[in-house]
Amino acid sequence: NVSRADDGKLAAIVANPSSQDVQVARSSLLQGVLKAMGANKDAPVPAKLFEVGDVVLLDETKDVGARNSRRLLVLYSNTTSGFEVVHGALDRVMLVTGAAKNGDAGYTLDTSMDEATYFPGRQAAIVRDGRRIGVMGVVHPTVLGKFDIVNPCSVLELDLEPLVDIDM
Repeated sequence: NVSRADDGKLAAIVANPSSQDVQVARSSLLQGVLKAMGANKDAPVPAKLFEVGDVVLLDETKDVGARNSRRLLVLYSNTTSGFEVVHGALDRVMLVTGAAKNGDAGYTLDTSMDEATYFPGRQAAIVRDGRRIGVMGVVHPTVLGKFDIVNPCSVLELDLEPLVDIDM
């Protein structure tokens, strides 16, 4: 559990699951990466984990009621939070995809976000063309404790699809 409130619009339920483990499709890459970090808590710091994968999001415009979204997750863990490291990774992704050009970062940050997953005041939604395409923040110590993680972690989770169709 990454302390995200479920408003009934977050998780896609699988109609005929092959086992109880797959009754709900993942709507974020964060839980899997935190689980991997917790399983490797004795690894030397700094630790850097990356995952690119699909999540399933509810979407009433689709005939099945959901759609896949390709995401990138970056986790950085050290004796300090390393928020600037994941922010730098975001800037690099925007530059490489062509979203950032002519002095424009290719995104803005909405710091009014208030998710329990992240430390208050150390979280932001990533916005491009008026649409939220990701989040980044310092993971709240309560969440880290649930995964038996001892060092602070910062994460970036970004929807890659809005960045694929950019004219380069």
